[in-house]
Amino acid sequence: MGSRFPSHQLSNGLYVSGRPEQPKEKTPIISSVAMPYTGGDIKKSGELGKMFDIPTDSSRSRKSGPINNAPSRSGSFGGATSHSGQLNSVGRASASAGSIPGSGSMKKTNSGPLNKHGEPMKKLSGPQGGGTVTSRQNSGPLPPVLPTTGLITSGPITSGPINSSGAQRKASGPLESKSSLKTHNASLLNNQAVTHLSLEDEYSFQKSFPKLILWAIILLFVMGFIAGGFILAAVHNPILLVVVVILFAAVVAVFTWNSFWGRRAISGFIASYPDTELRSAKDGQFVKVSGVVTCGNFPLESSFQKVPRCVYTSTSLYEYRGWDSKAANPTHQRFTWGLRTLERHAVDFYISDYQSGLRALVKAGCGARVTPYVDETVVVDISPSNKDMSPEFLRWLGQRGLSSDDRIMRLKEGYIKEGSSVCVMGVVQRNENVLMIVPPSESFSTGCQWTKCILPASLEGIVIGCENSSKMDAIPV
Repeated sequence: MGSRFPSHQLSNGLYVSGRPEQPKEKTPIISSVAMPYTGGDIKKSGELGKMFDIPTDSSRSRKSGPINNAPSRSGSFGGATSHSGQLNSVGRASASAGSIPGSGSMKKTNSGPLNKHGEPMKKLSGPQGGGTVTSRQNSGPLPPVLPTTGLITSGPITSGPINSSGAQRKASGPLESKSSLKTHNASLLNNQAVTHLSLEDEYSFQKSFPKLILWAIILLFVMGFIAGGFILAAVHNPILLVVVVILFAAVVAVFTWNSFWGRRAISGFIASYPDTELRSAKDGQFVKVSGVVTCGNFPLESSFQKVPRCVYTSTSLYEYRGWDSKAANPTHQRFTWGLRTLERHAVDFYISDYQSGLRALVKAGCGARVTPYVDETVVVDISPSNKDMSPEFLRWLGQRGLSSDDRIMRLKEGYIKEGSSVCVMGVVQRNENVLMIVPPSESFSTGCQWTKCILPASLEGIVIGCENSSKMDAIPV
């Protein structure tokens, strides 16, 4: 009685259940084909170029078919290897990546780009004299002649205009300077660490004097002139009118004196104010610290002289207005110097105290209130007769869209560079292990200087005093 379950006998005589396995066909061995050398050009890569809709070079298209005088290749798949370029019948053949059975001997492998005659191109390095180099070097970054394909490639990324040969064209002259200026100005304007100062942050006696007291003085003199004139007309007594005129002349003289010499007097007040040792300073105390400047995270550069690593820069352009000259600003009077443009910036910096040696962070950036007392130096004096003597100044004007127009101009520049000696007035703030000097919440009054006939002036924010840094030797830090 036979079994219901099929069984079969193995080669070793053992009976096992199940049907015998069918013999499997052997997987054909596929040999790799030598890929053409593209030299980094995607147009010669065949299928890779078609993926991104890039036209391929028809002269370098892959050709299939038998090769004259070449040994036949045996294997599962018959046929000749694909090759790039035209091959002559002198025994040159493209070598495949796998073995070639049936061939008597291995042919010489020729890799690299081929010329129009099928011969490998020679690689030249260095300058070649006495003729024009026709072969190219297939190494280095790809020239930016390809469209954007999304491929991630190695090598530096080139940008900018390109010439007819596909290489990057280097721009020079005013175009390069304008682009660098726009980048520099954009970094300053968009950086929150930079404080942009204007004329409102500079000392002025008219703005410093209390407006209420000024209008009260004007009202008193108006009443005095009216009363003096009435008494003179009624009883013919000029005494009151003469007293009012003398007092008015004295007040005008004091105001004029403070307008011209007030800034210099305040600079003297800052210099004579006693220094405070940071080691003994209490939190919230108003102090004056003298020491050496060290740059913070964002150093500045002066606008015209390009002085690096500064914590404060100021560049101002003045114009003299004659009888028929153009005004530099809407309030510019004739026969005076008027401000045409001003570039003034400040950032956070460190100051090392002379007395204690401690270093404090001065918060002059991030839009803080700063009152600078930094001397400026005349850098350029331009008149219609010598305006061509300074091409750097004309280039500086062109970068900012300013014209000379036969004007009398004067450029002043002041800065505080790293290593300069300065004095800073502000409020001490201790935050854990960080010692800072921050702007005070209220203005600071200088008081009356009777010996110099100087009226009180108010100082707002952090006060930075420094002599002309261009004439001082900076201390190496």
